[in-house]
Formats: sequence, structure tokens, C-alpha cells
Amino acid sequence: MDAITVREKKFNKLITLVSIVIPVVVAILFGVKLPNVEPLSFLPPIYASVNGLTALLLVVAVWAIKNGKRKLHQNLMTTCIALSLAFLLMYVAYHMTSDSTVFGGEGYIKVVYYFILVTHIVLSIAIIPLVLRTYAKAYLQKFEAHRKLAKITFPIWLYVAVTGVIVYLMISPYYSY
Repeated sequence: MDAITVREKKFNKLITLVSIVIPVVVAILFGVKLPNVEPLSFLPPIYASVNGLTALLLVVAVWAIKNGKRKLHQNLMTTCIALSLAFLLMYVAYHMTSDSTVFGGEGYIKVVYYFILVTHIVLSIAIIPLVLRTYAKAYLQKFEAHRKLAKITFPIWLYVAVTGVIVYLMISPYYSY
């Protein structure tokens, strides 16, 4: 077995672990309320903006690689991962200090909202190993495998980022400040 294959197997074990631990820890922390802490009610528009910026940078990153700007693409993708991590930290911090907001819409808009919300949540969990494996392929310079996986990862990640903004816009009238 060559050195790259050994490194890839190690990465895959770590990626599997991280892909399980993150959703479990988020689910646990989601149920924890910090006592005597001021609600961080200013965070939702910030983390929604982070999602929007991530979506924009994902599109620019695809443009960059299609135009031969590999270093720009790499920097943008690394930035998108950092933004996703920042989103996650802010999201958890908000929910540890604030009660969940109930969507107040009725009728078909409520069905639309919950469809978008549920697909956003499910795909936000699924995207973790996809992003990490896609990134690892590039890091290991397995560019053909990277491209193949990126064709699956990109639209899902873009959907998660865009629907994060949509969910915020749909629920924002119901936040209590």
C-alpha cells in the first residue's frame, strides 16, 4: 500500500469520526440551556449572513477552478469550511442561550417552510463527510477523485447554505427580541 493510500485511510477514519461526533454533540448541546446567560438574540442574522456568504463563495470557487485559478479555488474552499464552522459555533451558542422560535405561518407556507427546514437539516448532516472527503482528496492531490466527488458535494453544500438563509428569512418575523 502506498503512502497516499495509508494517509487517505487515516483521513477517512478521522472524517467518519468527525461526521458522527459533530451532529451528536450539536444535538446534545441543542438541548442544553445555559442558566443566567443573556440570550444571544443578535446571532441569527449574523449566521444567516455567514450562510449567504458561504453560498456566494462556493459559486466563486467553482468559477475559479473552471478558469484555472487553483490557488484561489483552494483558498475559497478553505474559507467556506471556516465559515461553516463559524456558523455552527454561532448556531449552537444561540440555541444554548435562547428558546427555539416556532414558525408562525399557516397553510401551504408552513408546509413549504418545514420541507425546506427538514431538507436543510438532513443535508447539513450529510454534507459534513462529503465536504471533508472532497477536501481530503484535493489535499492528497487525487484531483480526478476530488472532481468526481465535488460534483456531488457542491450542489448539496450550496443547497444547505442557501436554504439556511431562506429558513432565517422565513422565521425571522417570529423571533422574540
